[in-house]
Amino acid sequence: MDTRLVTTSKFLSLVLRHHPETIGLSLDQHGWVSVDHLLAQAHLHGVSLTLELLQKVVALNDKQRFTFSEDGRFIRASQGHSIAIDLGLHPVTPPEILYHGTASQFVESIRQRGLVPGRRNYVHLSADERTAVRVGQRHGQPVVFTVKAALMHQAGYPFYLSANGIWLTEQVPAAYLLFPVGLGTTRPPDQI
Repeated sequence: MDTRLVTTSKFLSLVLRHHPETIGLSLDQHGWVSVDHLLAQAHLHGVSLTLELLQKVVALNDKQRFTFSEDGRFIRASQGHSIAIDLGLHPVTPPEILYHGTASQFVESIRQRGLVPGRRNYVHLSADERTAVRVGQRHGQPVVFTVKAALMHQAGYPFYLSANGIWLTEQVPAAYLLFPVGLGTTRPPDQI
């Protein structure tokens, strides 16, 4: 993705996930905002954003972070909010295992507390290990945890699947994590 698309994606993450007030936006309870209002407010705050650029970012973002409403008049972030948003997701049965990528500096905290959402509303999980590695690389040396999702689900923990394929849950207690080899007790996924 070219520099302008990356910059615009970061701007959209800021205003659609975390701080809409930065440019005077107000998201509805489900995180939607009018495309026209977003474009107008961006312009008022010195951000060069056109409908064409917005459509490009939504279409080309490799993680599909943003989505338009069916009629194209509204936009929202698919997940990753740190503000209270009801994405209208319903609990679904997860696969047997999921993955969580993070940086090595967080391992001890995770060993003690499990996975917690931090500033976000949910813990984000991936269906494949490669995606989890990419996520972990954003913050340093990547570490990938295997999450015993089916066992968690059986124990009553709800899971949700966002529009862009990210698995969400409120927390992952350490008992449901397999630590990578060399970082604690682990077993191969086929022995979960």
